[in-house]
Amino acid sequence: MEAVPEDWERALAIVAHPDDLEYGTSAAIARWTSQGKTVTEVLATRGEAGIDSMDPREAAQVRSAEQIEAARRVGVDNVEFLDLADGVLEYGLPLRRALAGAIRWHRPEVVLSINFREEFPGGAFNMADHRVLGLAVADAIRDAANRWVFRDLDLEPWQGVRFALFGGSPRATHYVDVTGHLEAGIDSLLAHRLYLANLSAAPAPGAEFDAASFLTGIAEEGGRAAGVEHAMTFEMIGS
Repeated sequence: MEAVPEDWERALAIVAHPDDLEYGTSAAIARWTSQGKTVTEVLATRGEAGIDSMDPREAAQVRSAEQIEAARRVGVDNVEFLDLADGVLEYGLPLRRALAGAIRWHRPEVVLSINFREEFPGGAFNMADHRVLGLAVADAIRDAANRWVFRDLDLEPWQGVRFALFGGSPRATHYVDVTGHLEAGIDSLLAHRLYLANLSAAPAPGAEFDAASFLTGIAEEGGRAAGVEHAMTFEMIGS
């Protein structure tokens, strides 16, 4: 497994929901922002379908605010929402167009996203929004580079994406050493306070999600694979 190159300055993180980045990728973001790199976050939805006990309109407000705070805790100042519908993302031209527009607008050197494979490491089945969004991101990078695709966006093409990193993939190829930055990653996940409280209560009332243990376990496993104390692993796709 190779280390992710870090000779770049701007990254764009594109995910489906509030909290998608905080299950590992935010620890890597904390490392990069500490180096002076700029990371912008774009979320396809506001996660309004994610809390069973809360009206979607209220949940959207809560989860958006929690994401903005989670981003702040790892040094990200700019969080944007595309306001697509949570839980029913569809792969297709409208989604690719929206993502290509974000890439052309922000002009990143690196794009971060989530696992688009059918399974997570360990075999758990991945949810539809993740699979759809991650694959659309991979395609939108190429769309954004082609001036003859989505001409109606009225934005100059952007061919400067060097590679994309997909967190939580069972086909990880690269790692980021997050030793010294894991606590910031844990803190960013804990910013999703109300969401995590409801997540813990839904399947087994009284059970509590232990964010620190969860992320530490992932980081230690990644570290063993990478030969460092703590690491987050990614599937890299070149542009």
